[in-house]
Amino acid sequence: FAQITAEESEDEPPSREEGTDARLSEWDAAGGKNEGAVTEEAEGDGQREGEEAEQPDQTPVLSNKPRKKKKKRKTKKTSAGETLEDNDLEDIESLLEKIEDTNGLSQQTQSGIIADSRPLLYVEHRNLNPENELKRYFGARAVLGDQRPRQRQRQYVRSTWLTAPKNTWPRYSKTGIAMQLVDTRRGVQYFTFEHHREYQQVQFKFLDAVESMDPNNIVLLLQMNPYHVDSLLQLSDVCRMQEDQEMARDLIERALYSLECAFHPVFSLTSGTCRLDYRRPENRAFFLALFKHLMFLEKRGCPRTALEFCKLILSLDPENDPLCVLLLIDFLSLRAREYTFLTRMFQEWESHRNLSQLPNFAFSVPLAYFFLSQQEERSELELSQARERAARLIQLALIMFPSVLMPLLDHCSVQPDARVASHSFFGLNAQISQPPALNQLTSLYVGRTHSLWKDPAVMAWLETNVHEVLRMVDARDPLVEESEHKRKMRYQSAPRNIYRHVILSEMKEATAALPLEVTSQPVMGFDPLPPLDSIVSYTRPERTNHPSNESTLSLFFRSLLPNFNLQ
Repeated sequence: FAQITAEESEDEPPSREEGTDARLSEWDAAGGKNEGAVTEEAEGDGQREGEEAEQPDQTPVLSNKPRKKKKKRKTKKTSAGETLEDNDLEDIESLLEKIEDTNGLSQQTQSGIIADSRPLLYVEHRNLNPENELKRYFGARAVLGDQRPRQRQRQYVRSTWLTAPKNTWPRYSKTGIAMQLVDTRRGVQYFTFEHHREYQQVQFKFLDAVESMDPNNIVLLLQMNPYHVDSLLQLSDVCRMQEDQEMARDLIERALYSLECAFHPVFSLTSGTCRLDYRRPENRAFFLALFKHLMFLEKRGCPRTALEFCKLILSLDPENDPLCVLLLIDFLSLRAREYTFLTRMFQEWESHRNLSQLPNFAFSVPLAYFFLSQQEERSELELSQARERAARLIQLALIMFPSVLMPLLDHCSVQPDARVASHSFFGLNAQISQPPALNQLTSLYVGRTHSLWKDPAVMAWLETNVHEVLRMVDARDPLVEESEHKRKMRYQSAPRNIYRHVILSEMKEATAALPLEVTSQPVMGFDPLPPLDSIVSYTRPERTNHPSNESTLSLFFRSLLPNFNLQ
């Protein structure tokens, strides 16, 4: 205990595991048995454990407690009138050790015992906080600095999971947004946000401000209504275009805070059984705020937190996936090194969602298996299985989507060898002949994930599999012709949620491939490409315009100022 510094004890309270470790060392000091009672998790803290065990004389006060325990055990024996044999005692101790071991295992290897029994889209609260991830990388002292004492003094702040309210934000008051439970079917609860009358009036003013094409009007509206969600989303886009990333991120966090304060008491972020319908305009702000927050987290270097937000968005509507986060979740899993999650998702969803028909899953899943095959702590059997799966799946991906290879190598600044460069299968014809919808998917994947393929070991593995695919092509394998037929039949036009995802992702390569019917219409940051079957609960009152009676001068003023009214 002399080894524990004052700084540590000030920073963080001792965890439950450390508490049990301390009790174990106390028992040692009292002369109790401690055969194999160290859990797997405690082995990680072996040094501190060893130092405490070596110093029994320095903790005389603590040695009294275990003695009392031993006395109690003796009295129990005598009062029961039975003497437990040594074998029985050993059995009890071995049982306790097993319990300790399983606890240690479940805590230590979250991807092992606990994660496998949880639903795939289970969200953990602590992983929604980017500070926890940054602390793992840089340490609590570097991340928090002098924030802690100040936070302790703050009072009357509502605790939230998605974001932490900041001192610089305006004081929060009821905005006029509420959440209602609409329906419960098969253990799944369907919710919707609702706008009260006063919020609807602000919403109409906001739409007027958007039509004026002047961001200052939105700023004025936010001064009066600092937690109006759509205004915060739209102004965040304006700040991002003006390179003010910090302000843009702050506005998104404020929008999330405003929406979380309106949550229904039963609405759960983590259970994965709560749904929101994107067809309702009131719900869209929550999806978009989460997505934009996720993008900021990824750029900030918090891929694990971004992955958790991605799972949260997907859990809100996994069937329709309105923002098509399935095109992003594989990249975040690889960035966060959550390879087991990605492979598990592929195994569980492939049968009913055909994930292998999306280029991002077709290439990312074998890459995840390849990374798993490089982890030395796994058994030889697991490593060989991972290697086999990686090779089989990457060959299938290259046969199904040959147009990915050349742009990928180009982004990685890798020159293909003569055989690959001269072969028609991966040549320019592969890019030209593919349908436009597939072109959007492949360019989105290459633009987003090319950095993950730059590793020399990955490139060497890819090269061997490319040559194997060329051998299959030259041998006229029926799979090659079958894949070509699939490409021509599918991917004729992309669904609306993929276009929405491309617009929100702002990947230059994919945005350039968008069709004219999407790029020709105005896209609003607060509601990009609204669904064609929207469920409208209230409508904006029509504005009275009399253009026929207006003079040329008033029409000229209107062209300069859309809100200009002669009266």
